[in-house]
Amino acid sequence: MGIYVHVPFCIKKCYYCDFVSYVYDREKVQRYLSALAREARFYAGMLTREEKRAATLYIGGGTPTCLATEDLVEIINFIIKHFDLSAVREITVEANPGTVDREKLTALRRAGVNRISIGVQSCSGKHLCNLGRIHTFSQAVEAVETAAEAGFDNIGADLIFGLPGQSTGEWKSCLNAVAGLGLQHISAYGLQIEEGTPLAGKIAAGELSPCDEDDEAEMFTDTMQILRKKGYRHYEISNYALPGRECQHNLGYWRNGHYLGLGPAAHSYLWGARFANESSLGLYEESVNSGSFPILSARSNNQETAMAETVFLGLRLIEGLNLEDFRLRFGKDVESIYGEQVNKLVGDGLLIRRQGRLRLTERGIALGNRVFSEFV
Repeated sequence: MGIYVHVPFCIKKCYYCDFVSYVYDREKVQRYLSALAREARFYAGMLTREEKRAATLYIGGGTPTCLATEDLVEIINFIIKHFDLSAVREITVEANPGTVDREKLTALRRAGVNRISIGVQSCSGKHLCNLGRIHTFSQAVEAVETAAEAGFDNIGADLIFGLPGQSTGEWKSCLNAVAGLGLQHISAYGLQIEEGTPLAGKIAAGELSPCDEDDEAEMFTDTMQILRKKGYRHYEISNYALPGRECQHNLGYWRNGHYLGLGPAAHSYLWGARFANESSLGLYEESVNSGSFPILSARSNNQETAMAETVFLGLRLIEGLNLEDFRLRFGKDVESIYGEQVNKLVGDGLLIRRQGRLRLTERGIALGNRVFSEFV
């Protein structure tokens, strides 16, 4: 099982973000920590010994590193107290430049964190400003260097392409710069313009122009070519890692494994059901403090839904879907259920059958959403 903890605080909310987050406030953080610890105790009291055994812990946000060092360490310690992390393979904390220093990163490393994911997003001051980021690229470089000095040897960076006004040349230069930092992992996501965000408002008002679709497609292709040449293994549509440094927590999601989400707006997949917590911090705390699980919505997965999820999540991985694993899990062959869709996608050059796996072709990687829609 994987455990995800959502820290819903930021120094400032980025203009493109539609995640649940609040501007940092010390009193709010203390109330949140109290509720989070209580929610963890709820689950620890009902999970079996086997179910409490976690392979990964991922602390995301928001900006977890905007919390005081002692508060972040407190989260890690009560997760260790209430769950079995004796065989944990990976503990990740998301970090933003401008919210980390040597003292904080060293304390996290000593607390057991062995992976840091840094939100670099762009190398351009102009684009960082348009995104509402609080840092410069120089600060991002400094954060990477400081993490290494603090003892981390598994450091990742997140990047966004397809930004308003971004050229393909700018993107290639940024990729080369970031790939030169000695990182073990790089995630590169196309910008999603979410309705209701300040960025969407600026584009609607004509203050910013969206990236040309053809340019964005070229940036996606450039990403694959550049990072592969730099020695990174392309293991998921948007993710690249040095061999053996793939994000184990996220691999659990893509392999449709079980996970527990703690904190406001966190999602879980346990006992054959998917459920989501209250997204409002106030309602989350109110529910937990009254002795109730803070669940906003839930649905049971029937076999049909579980099979579809396993296929489209597995196809996000460059290695593809293991057909024998699918048969053992569900007692049915993929093609007995989805033969028509598979044959169509193979015929269109988007999927390929190879060595007991069904996986995306190079063209299919670029048109992933078209493939996944066949199984939803």
